[in-house]
Amino acid sequence: MREIVSTAEAPSSPLYSQAVKAGDMVYVSGLVGIDVATGALAGATIQEQTRQALANCRAVLRAAGAAWDDIVEVGVLLARPDDFAGMNEEYATWFPGTPPTRYVAKLGVELPGVLVSIRMTAYTRQTV
Repeated sequence: MREIVSTAEAPSSPLYSQAVKAGDMVYVSGLVGIDVATGALAGATIQEQTRQALANCRAVLRAAGAAWDDIVEVGVLLARPDDFAGMNEEYATWFPGTPPTRYVAKLGVELPGVLVSIRMTAYTRQTV
């Protein structure tokens, strides 16, 4: 069964679901570094936007009943490949131990000011 996950603690759009839960799996849409409290990007640097995008993903995971340790895959899309080192600098603080699998690619669309989009897949063992 497919369940749409939604929270006011992360950016949303009528064009996509923040996440979809299917059985034990949670699929989080690509989220950018928008701070929902202000409605603006969290900052102009890759570190600030990466931090906010990861916080937005965490909020959606929580709404889906998933924990940070439930993440199995992270996809990172960068507007500027030169931001790879700066993104990694912030990313490493969120996954200091045993990180999930990850891929990094170039963001295919240009959105004003947006430097990064991050999506996740998590697995949660459902208890009966």
